Amino acid sequence: MYKSSLLLGIVFLSTIQTASAAIDDIAINAKQIASLGIAISPLPAKQSGEVSGLPGQVIVPGNQLYVVSTPLPALIEQILVGVGDSVKRGQAIALLQSPALAEVQRGLLQSAAQKQLSRDNLARDQSLYKDGIISESRLRNSQALALEAQAAFSERRQMLRISGMSDSAITQLQSSSNLSSQLTVSSPIDGVVLEKTAGAGQRLDAAVPIFKIARVDSLSLEIQAPLAMVRDLKVGAPITIPAYNASGKLTAIGHSLTGTNQTVLLRGVILQGMKNLRPGQFVETSVGTSNGSGAQWEVSNGAIARLDGRAVVFVRTPQGFHAVTVKILNEGAQNSVISGTLKGVEQIATHGVSALKSSMMGIGDK
Repeated sequence: MYKSSLLLGIVFLSTIQTASAAIDDIAINAKQIASLGIAISPLPAKQSGEVSGLPGQVIVPGNQLYVVSTPLPALIEQILVGVGDSVKRGQAIALLQSPALAEVQRGLLQSAAQKQLSRDNLARDQSLYKDGIISESRLRNSQALALEAQAAFSERRQMLRISGMSDSAITQLQSSSNLSSQLTVSSPIDGVVLEKTAGAGQRLDAAVPIFKIARVDSLSLEIQAPLAMVRDLKVGAPITIPAYNASGKLTAIGHSLTGTNQTVLLRGVILQGMKNLRPGQFVETSVGTSNGSGAQWEVSNGAIARLDGRAVVFVRTPQGFHAVTVKILNEGAQNSVISGTLKGVEQIATHGVSALKSSMMGIGDK
């Protein structure tokens, strides 16, 4: 009795398994495939340990970006460079007219005269003190006044340097005493002009940005990655930008989600192919994962169907198609990365998948 029950159970399970396999099979001939508009393509080349199709943007590293602003309230007289121009350090990039500059120059000349007067008074008092004519307190007072005059002169000189005047121009000002309201703005680095935010004829307050200049000898990437993908990523993982033949490595993985699309921000540095990219450019990237044991394939979203809470692709068989359950590792706008019990040599349906799905669900059967 026990053996009969056991045998009956085995037969029952075998019947269920056979029926389950049969459910995933669709019998359809070549003529029907053509009439339903079903297109068949080879499974794409296998990928191992890579998340592809991630949106990214090329950026300039923060330590290579400089903002050039107006040092004093001024009127822009002339802009000498444009966006995209290469500039050298110290090159004139704009001419300004600033009455405030003339005031600072006048202050320098006054402080220079006061410094010289205090030095002369100190020399005289040192001589008088040596002869015993004046007291030590008067000598110390002269010394303090000389130090104060020197500090005021250094402050005025530094203000002119901040305003954009070179040391040679300041020396010439001291010798000629000719005041000028024209101010030359120079590039702080060898780089490229990325942005121009003001034009000739504009009147600007102090510290208003005019240019953004950057060194572009190295570039970085900001990548948006789904939270589910982050667990398989590590700093140092390889990054590729296939469309532009560029590559680099992952340098940082964000710890918070963006408020809009709930993705994690990844940062990377581009090591090869920088000449093919431009700051601000949007690109599609691939990032290597630490879990590279499983094979992955990138297929079009049209090749994936969802049935009873599972994702499947339809593999061509001699009798028709067989639905193979797959796991979606990364779902993109056009393509998705999947894994599953596939060998990589299969032919899969890429168009007309809805007709195969309907056939499996019994829709349209008579």
